[in-house]
Amino acid sequence: MTMRFATTLLAAVLLAGPAAAQTGGTAISTTTISLGTATPGGGFPLYGNAFAEVMNAADPQIAIAPRNTKGSSENIPLLEKGELDLALVAGEPAYEAFAGIGRAPVRLKILTAIYSNPGMFVVRADSPYKTIRDLVGQPVAFGAKGSGLPILARYVLDGLGLKQDEDFKAVYLDRAGDGPAMVEDGRVAALWGAGIGWPGFAAVASSASGARFIAPSAEEMTRIRAKHAFLKPLLVPAYSYPKQDAPIASLGSWSFVLTREDLPDDVAYRLAKTLHGVEAVFCKKLAQACETTASNTVAAAPRPELIHPGVMKYFREIGVVK
Repeated sequence: MTMRFATTLLAAVLLAGPAAAQTGGTAISTTTISLGTATPGGGFPLYGNAFAEVMNAADPQIAIAPRNTKGSSENIPLLEKGELDLALVAGEPAYEAFAGIGRAPVRLKILTAIYSNPGMFVVRADSPYKTIRDLVGQPVAFGAKGSGLPILARYVLDGLGLKQDEDFKAVYLDRAGDGPAMVEDGRVAALWGAGIGWPGFAAVASSASGARFIAPSAEEMTRIRAKHAFLKPLLVPAYSYPKQDAPIASLGSWSFVLTREDLPDDVAYRLAKTLHGVEAVFCKKLAQACETTASNTVAAAPRPELIHPGVMKYFREIGVVK
């Protein structure tokens, strides 16, 4: 069996082989759509599970099935092989994949931008560390193996002339959820993460010791962006985390739900129409999902042609694009 035939067969199974459900005595055909997330305890499974719940409730003909993976670095090849229909991918791995950095450019498409990812470190509130330079030489958990978080950290630190694996005692987690306990008991001095409502930050901030966040200074952000201009200034609003009484300025990018290259236009159109029809419901369910809007997707996409044609058809209908 050729790879192309195998991919086509998989697509047929997922998108043309419906499961039957009964509603009021009437059979409803459902399309099962696989969604890759990341390791338990991180932001992607939290978002992906909420995404599936809201979407499935809004459209009984859609059955989105979340699946834990190793994160962005695994999700991209799984999409390319047709083993996932949709997957959450952090901004930096997406940027590298679309640009062909270290590999051939991908032909995947954007379904939606999900939320912004301002990157920063969290330490115990009673720790002596107050700046990124203070953390040099210390054990730092940079996120789960295979996730996009270590890639974001690499770009940020590189902009400051620092090397993640040489200037720090870098720790890479098997599970994203393991990081907060390591900060609390002192196994690591800091945990790197990103986003608003990120579970790792919330856990440290809610712990008995409390939290302090460390982000690049204004001068450091200028230096970082001079070398890596694709990183954008982002803001973590005050009280995004317990006892965080002031906003935090940092740098980062937008994460996406990407689709496999050959996801049919009508399926992508239906997904976009369903998603953006329940933006308010999704926002109420998950704070970081308030950023999942049609306008943010258009603004966050590196190039308009990277947005799935089926999604663009819907965006033109609602006037988000011409």
